[in-house]
Amino acid sequence: MSSFRKGLKKVEVALKWDPSPTGSPPHDLDIIAATYTSGEPGGEPAYVVYFDSRSPDGTITLNRDSTTGQGFGFDEVMTLELERLSPSYARVVVGVAIQQGERATVFGAVANTAVRIREGYTDLAQNDFSEVADSTAAVVAEFARDDSGEWAFREMLQGFDSDPTSFAAAMGSAH
Repeated sequence: MSSFRKGLKKVEVALKWDPSPTGSPPHDLDIIAATYTSGEPGGEPAYVVYFDSRSPDGTITLNRDSTTGQGFGFDEVMTLELERLSPSYARVVVGVAIQQGERATVFGAVANTAVRIREGYTDLAQNDFSEVADSTAAVVAEFARDDSGEWAFREMLQGFDSDPTSFAAAMGSAH
């Protein structure tokens, strides 16, 4: 899946899922963003933003973090202020990972998952993870700066079988 939209300024990535059944361990899904420099757009991330963190310059912020999926609508929200990112950054990759407990949990085992990516009130993409139901993590979007300095969005869905820490290191390899 691939869709492009150029000239993005401020984007919101929102995630929702239903709580685990009573008596079961809670499902904890996390939005993760990794930034890459123009010198190494596919190398190691310059920095990673996830639960309890934000970018050093405050341009990528996790506004809401849910550890259970309880609530109405989208429970976890990350804001990316692309227009404020330093020109040294050429790419931002956004993914979702499931915190792993004693047993591996995949997207197919979590009820009513959904991710929404929007700019203002315009939805750029929505997905329910059904295409990566057997994965424990997935890349959901890529934002890349073009030669004119404009940010473009590419919708993607690529599944991974890894814990959040390993996923954060590998998510830049998504194509």
